[in-house]
Amino acid sequence: MESLGNMDEELAVVLARVEEVFASYPRRAVLDGCPHCRPATPVDEHDLFSLSLRLGGTVGGRDDVKSLLPLLFERMVTSGELDGSIVLSTVAKEEWRSWPAAEQQAIKDYLDAVWRSLLKEFPSRIGAFPDAATFLEAAAMTGDGIEKYLAVWDATFVPAADRHLAQLVTEHDFADARRKSLTVWLCREEVADRLISAFERDHDAEWADDLATASDILSRQSRA
Repeated sequence: MESLGNMDEELAVVLARVEEVFASYPRRAVLDGCPHCRPATPVDEHDLFSLSLRLGGTVGGRDDVKSLLPLLFERMVTSGELDGSIVLSTVAKEEWRSWPAAEQQAIKDYLDAVWRSLLKEFPSRIGAFPDAATFLEAAAMTGDGIEKYLAVWDATFVPAADRHLAQLVTEHDFADARRKSLTVWLCREEVADRLISAFERDHDAEWADDLATASDILSRQSRA
């Protein structure tokens, strides 16, 4: 997993920007609870995962979500304690697309940087996103769709990105209607050609069989 010390430069820059943009929202030591079901919650006495489950719902309000975003976003990169889908669905529930432009941009830039960093290394070292599928599922929770991330993947020609692609193909449920847009993207001729080219390039590598297996899966899907 990433640490602040060995994080790539782009991730470090966007995290610093998130911290700067949301610095105007003071982080409260105790968050208000729902008057009907939950008492006030001391932040330091709660593990961050449990807090993320309730944040913006039965604990705290929109400003509290914003105040904690720098911490949540950092931990999603540096540890596996948080679920990215939970955090980003909370951002969506708080209608982040109605927030000031600088706040929206900071979130977009963070997600873009996380995705690019993930694709550059295999296996992923991004704590909350151990693979591409997990990131895409979480990113979809923002309400913006995943198309732009798939376009970045199409334009990222490094072996790690090909290995992530092979992993996704191998683990993907092609019959799941909820993942139809991703299935359509995977079943394009360009993806099959990419995996074949990757196998030809890396045929002596220990992961070559993974590329071949993924290519065979897509071949069977095209005949189905």
